[in-house]
Order: sequence, then structure tokens, then C-alpha cells
Amino acid sequence: MHTIRQIINDDNKFRQILRGLNSTFYHKTVNSNDIEEYISKESGIDFSKVFDQYLRTIQIPVLEYKLNTRSVSYRWSNCIEGFDMKVKVKLYREQQEWIQPSQNWKTLNLSNYDGKTFTADRNFYIQTKKVE
Repeated sequence: MHTIRQIINDDNKFRQILRGLNSTFYHKTVNSNDIEEYISKESGIDFSKVFDQYLRTIQIPVLEYKLNTRSVSYRWSNCIEGFDMKVKVKLYREQQEWIQPSQNWKTLNLSNYDGKTFTADRNFYIQTKKVE
């Protein structure tokens, strides 16, 4: 749930979702699909691939990255088809950016980037791997 809270990036909305789960499903028998659909609907974010990745596989997603002067390239590996969860990374001088990797390489061009720092937020249950 912490990863979902991070992605929603709005504590009030996340709190409303948790309270809504209680009121909507109070004294009801529910399954995983009921909860997953509710969270996606109320957040306005499709979490289906995130739930599939974390609830239905044992694979830990790997955020692969390449550092270049003034750019960083990144992608997901060791994940289900279509997994594209966004993640917060620190690039330089404490600057944090949200990126949304997919299984294909993406590049973020940065004018003041030193090409040395790339750290994923430790609150995401992922691994990182530098690729040459």
C-alpha cells in the first residue's frame, strides 16, 4: 500500500480511499478484484498492472538505467508485460523527478545533469541496476 500511496502522491486522497474502503465494503465479503477496482476507480489511476506485478508474481521489478552527460535512460525489466509503474528518483542536488518507465528504453534529457547520480526512492519495492 505504501507504493500506491507514493504514486497517488496526495495524502488526503489516499486517506479518503482508505476510509471509503471501510464504508463501501463494511460487513461485506470482498475479493482482491473488488479492492483493486475500488482503489483504481477512486484514485483515477489504473493500478491493474501494479497489482498484477506485486500480487500475482514473485518477480521484483528491476529499474535498469544508463547515465550519460545531460541525460539518463531507463526501463523496467523482470516484470510482467505492460508494467509501467511510475517511480520517484533523485538525479542531482537533491532534485527528485517522477519518471514512468516501461519495458522500452526512455530518455530524460537534463541540461544541468552531471551524469553521476541516479537513485530510486527507497519506498518503492524495486531493484535498480546500472547498465553500461
